[in-house]
Amino acid sequence: MKRLLTKTASYFFFWTIFFEVCRGIFLLYHIDKTSALTASEIGKVFWYGLRMDLSFAAYLSVLPFLFFLLETSFRKTIFLKITQWYTYVMLPLLTLLIIADLELYSAWGFRLDSTPLQYLNTPAEMMASAASAPVWLLVLLYLLLLVIGLFSFRALSRRWEISPRRNPRQVVLELAAGIFLLALLVLPIRGGWQQIPLNQSDVYFSQKVFANHAGVNVPWNVMHSVIKKNHQTKNPYQYFEEHQAQALVREVYAAKSDSIPSLLKGKNPNVLFIILESYTAKFIGALGGPAEVTPHFNALAKEGILFQNIYAAGDRSEKGMVALLSGYPVQTTTSIIKTPKKTERLPQLALELKKQGYQTSYYYGGELAFANIKSYLMNGQYDKLVEKSDFGREHYNSKWGVHDHILFDKVLQDHQNPQQPFFTTVFTLSSHEPYDIPIPAKFAGTDEETQFKNSFYYTDWALDNFISAAKKQPWWQNTLVILVADHGHPFPGRDQNDAPSKFRIPLLMVGGALAVQDTVISNIGSQTDLVPTLLQQLGLPHQQYTWSKNLLDAKATPFAFYVFNDGFGMVTPQGAVTFDNVAKQPIHRDAAVSDRQVNQGKAYMQVSFGDFLKK
Repeated sequence: MKRLLTKTASYFFFWTIFFEVCRGIFLLYHIDKTSALTASEIGKVFWYGLRMDLSFAAYLSVLPFLFFLLETSFRKTIFLKITQWYTYVMLPLLTLLIIADLELYSAWGFRLDSTPLQYLNTPAEMMASAASAPVWLLVLLYLLLLVIGLFSFRALSRRWEISPRRNPRQVVLELAAGIFLLALLVLPIRGGWQQIPLNQSDVYFSQKVFANHAGVNVPWNVMHSVIKKNHQTKNPYQYFEEHQAQALVREVYAAKSDSIPSLLKGKNPNVLFIILESYTAKFIGALGGPAEVTPHFNALAKEGILFQNIYAAGDRSEKGMVALLSGYPVQTTTSIIKTPKKTERLPQLALELKKQGYQTSYYYGGELAFANIKSYLMNGQYDKLVEKSDFGREHYNSKWGVHDHILFDKVLQDHQNPQQPFFTTVFTLSSHEPYDIPIPAKFAGTDEETQFKNSFYYTDWALDNFISAAKKQPWWQNTLVILVADHGHPFPGRDQNDAPSKFRIPLLMVGGALAVQDTVISNIGSQTDLVPTLLQQLGLPHQQYTWSKNLLDAKATPFAFYVFNDGFGMVTPQGAVTFDNVAKQPIHRDAAVSDRQVNQGKAYMQVSFGDFLKK
């Protein structure tokens, strides 16, 4: 038993320590950037990166752990030899990736992933792009790191002993222990017991981009990128010549008014940005849904400005997040938020307001690592991020984290005497499946649609309690509250994946800072239009949000564009068209929809995805 434990533990920690040494070499190679970090931040680079090192060490240990198990069973040295040769093959390959990343990071500004694969068919260009690299220094570092790894492993493996003869009972016990250790690797591979498996967000801890990048394990990053296919090199939506497509897209954003009506009483109001999970318009009484599901939202609509015809840009939370906070369109088969090097190039509302002196914070009752959301928020340089781990375990009464009323209580607690002006983003979660709620069900039934309906009602109840308490705070009279959904939902009615009704969501502006009440705006718009609409009201520049229009602009072309899995929809006053990008034909097309609208949708798909690839 002791021999088995020694082999498995020593092998696993050999790779872990090797990757930590590699991180040290990365920091030394980029000493100019490392010198801008404090000692505490450098320590956190190693600490946060350790989790990813453990994960990839576990991936590498799966086969050796199996070989150790076979050696224990059959007492054959061949299995130890196979483990040694496996390691002698992996070390040079991984060392090559790690050393190549040193210089590629200098050129690209992001850690090595699957991107170089696009250059394999043009080796001459790839070599030319590396012509200025300090080749001899990199070769020397490669040899140094490889020798350290090989000699360390050789010294380690020499201590491995062949299993002695044992009685049957001992053999069974060792086999059971070996199987347990092999199964236990699942834990470091996925990064722990948490619901969301390890991703890049888990090593992000700083507003300094280099510090976050330094924590990434390069072999893990390459593997993850290849498996997830986050990187695409060719636009699959080439419907028109590029100049044609660009002209069609410019056309829908061309019209603009000289002046926009002002909705606010004064300058620099606090902004409370509440994103409601799965809040489809179909359940909102003020938008034509049943009145009994959201009685508090319906009443609140009378106190502010309700936008009737707003559509989500996509059908996932992480996609809606980028559309709402960066005004950026959604991709069909992936999401830009999964690639931090791309989201670093997006504008963000939090960053714009922070430049104006706003105190920024983000509250979520679940895990921010979900879908890489944390890395996106870190790029937005929020002053404060609150997530599941910031709540006491006694409040973990939902599969995803804490329920909405607990989340809202935390926001209120932290805003008793806030620094003003503030920009606070709150993202709810209780109306996400499995739709468990902490209050008695309002509507009878156990089917999934009724459960969703009850969770919808609960969030409305929690929101009302929060708004009622917020109105008693001194900052309420100078606060603009924005209520909007991250995406829609198939329920009620089990909409088809492409249906416009699935993507229609609420957008409501309320709060003491508003100069207008009981107003309805019927312009058709998208989540991507919200940021410039808000920034214009605040008197701030918004030209960098090129995929947006002002929802209050009477001359702006009224339209909403959204995507679903390998397809898109476009809604205008003439009607809606949904299009299958695989079949290259409409799924649904209202009678009044013109060929030009269809072409504008196809052009939007082409140009927006092309822009995503260039990020």
